[in-house]
Amino acid sequence: MSEERFYLYDETEETETRFVSFMGENQRFDLGIVKTDRYYGKSLVFDIQGNRFAIIGRDDLSEQGYLESAFKVSKEDAEELRDFLNEIIEI
Repeated sequence: MSEERFYLYDETEETETRFVSFMGENQRFDLGIVKTDRYYGKSLVFDIQGNRFAIIGRDDLSEQGYLESAFKVSKEDAEELRDFLNEIIEI
């Protein structure tokens, strides 16, 4: 029995994707950063090793506890990640 699928949207978009790995004081970060026009121009940041992701813009980087919660990292590790993302996140 075949049911018709109901799509809310099905779109293809050109993106810019960057893969970066760096060693923090306590932890290695293996990240993918996808820049897209979706999500109000925010970037999709995914932690390859930790199997976590978040939609991040400059406003999210200043939100207390956001990175700690999204990526399940300590406050110190989140600060290192925040420093890096502040260099590359545009919106």
